Amino acid sequence: MAEAAPGRTVWILAGEASGDVLGARLMAALRRRDPTLRFAGVGGTRMEEAGLRSLFPLRDLAVMGLVEVLPRLRHLSRRLDQAVADIAATRPDLVVTIDSPGFTLRLLRRIADLGIPRVHYVAPQVWAWREHRVREFPGLWDRLLCLLPFEPDFFGRHGLDARFVGHPVLQSGVDRGDGAAFRARHGIAADTPVLILMPGSRRSEAPRLLPVLGRTLRILMATCPGIVPVVPVSPVVADVVRRGVADWPLRPIVVTDLAEKHDAFAAAGAALTKSGTSTLELALAGVPMAVTYRVNPITAALARRLIRVPYVAMVNLLAGHRLVPELLQERCRPGLLADTVHRLLTDGRSAALQRAGFRAIAASLAAPAGDPDDAAAAELMAVLER
Repeated sequence: MAEAAPGRTVWILAGEASGDVLGARLMAALRRRDPTLRFAGVGGTRMEEAGLRSLFPLRDLAVMGLVEVLPRLRHLSRRLDQAVADIAATRPDLVVTIDSPGFTLRLLRRIADLGIPRVHYVAPQVWAWREHRVREFPGLWDRLLCLLPFEPDFFGRHGLDARFVGHPVLQSGVDRGDGAAFRARHGIAADTPVLILMPGSRRSEAPRLLPVLGRTLRILMATCPGIVPVVPVSPVVADVVRRGVADWPLRPIVVTDLAEKHDAFAAAGAALTKSGTSTLELALAGVPMAVTYRVNPITAALARRLIRVPYVAMVNLLAGHRLVPELLQERCRPGLLADTVHRLLTDGRSAALQRAGFRAIAASLAAPAGDPDDAAAAELMAVLER
């Protein structure tokens, strides 16, 4: 390998809270390999703590839904222009985009003529819906880094260079929480049921789930006396969530700190979560769960016509069967949600079956060699050196 050139710049962009976590870990792993690297781009609180000066706030990009994004198209277009201009002015040695394909793939396309090496981290989930879009990908990146073990084969069939680097959730520490410490800090007795409620990490999705979660909690207060709700959220949406839970019948513990979230998981008997990476976090922590989600009805109708996989929850896709309940859209009803959570809290057999499946899923997500962050950093450095 050639000797590292000092002071090279990596321009890195994350478009949402989960990408912010990945970006911060990736920056640390890259610095371990080359301490002289400089970083520019867009990120959230955690990437800024790792040393990034964000070009604009990450929350400007954290929008989800085909309909929800429409009112913000002009603003997103201005942010895209700003990112392209900054890359053209900075002329970094490498551009790394993380997830958020609605924004990041447009950015990669806009900078293709600049001749700067590009890596996209977290494969677009076109295997789930709109598979025809894979025809648009050649030329967008020099390397695609995948978090799921089946993705390289899928993209390889379409002639794209894709590498499985393992899933960073495995080294997040989510499975090393201290439940007893969490209960002690919040005065929760050892036999009191703790319920995790995860409404989403985007400002556009949390308000849609919070009201139904509040009504679900009202029912559970009668069937599970003393239940303690905990709402872990990213700092990006903390203000939205605190306003959204203000009228709940029972004020939840709102957690924004990562270590505190992991402790809450360790104390929990069950979880009700939106779909996404949160299902993998809960699985690794061994928390029995049900998955729920609600979007604009038009978005839902369009999605149902396009989705090509049998499940929405990532844990179910990896397990190959319906390991956890999926209560989506019209099934996202307080009564049904409360019944499902009550069963998870009281039926030991159901919880044990989920936990057994979770262990197999965790094994499938391990990197081919080393930790996922280091595996991803190694791929980036290989592109830099090339």
